[in-house]
Amino acid sequence: GFKKDDPGTIPKSSFNEKLVFCPVSTKRGTVHMRRFVLVLTLMLFLLGPSLSRAAGLDADADGLSDLLEAKFKTDIVNPDSDSDGYPDGLEVNNGYDPLQGRGIKLKKRIEINVKTQKLQYFLGNVSMGEYVISTGKKSTPTPKGSFVVKNKLPRPKSQAYGLWMPYWLGLSAAGIGIHELPEWGKGKKESAADLGKAVSHGCIRLGVGPAKKLYDWAEVGTEVKVY
Repeated sequence: GFKKDDPGTIPKSSFNEKLVFCPVSTKRGTVHMRRFVLVLTLMLFLLGPSLSRAAGLDADADGLSDLLEAKFKTDIVNPDSDSDGYPDGLEVNNGYDPLQGRGIKLKKRIEINVKTQKLQYFLGNVSMGEYVISTGKKSTPTPKGSFVVKNKLPRPKSQAYGLWMPYWLGLSAAGIGIHELPEWGKGKKESAADLGKAVSHGCIRLGVGPAKKLYDWAEVGTEVKVY
């Protein structure tokens, strides 16, 4: 042994030991990382899509969540799966196919299920999200069929009912649109407790947050299917 604060007694071998570095294969490390992320994403997916969304995992920091990476079949640890110079998230957020690399637009679509009171929106064949809604009551039912978004208005007022409809997506069905929970006089807003129930005048109502997100995402001409 050696005495504390007495360098003369420290064994010479202590000074002669060499640092040994274990070489790591970048390729092998990437493969292991990809497998780890895929397994983790699968676990989260099995536990529930809502948990995956809440976690907000984005292994390659490309702006596209790992859950959506799995749906689009993009490379979960490569921010630019098609090597076109644009991150996967940027392409998807602007409606482009993240796997083609040739500026190919994917079709946007909104589907509304009156029975379940749910709305889903799609880019190509990938569901981008699902929201609870409120459709028309029995006396003023929401019309079923295939429509398109005809116009977008930030906060129009209904002359028939005297209420404001934030984030309005007007449909090709006359007088019908998708919008946030309406606002009545003196700042009174429709209760979120009505979501999931058929209580509207025919329009499709969304909660605060989802309405703006869908408004920003949808374009004039976006297909809307109500069934």
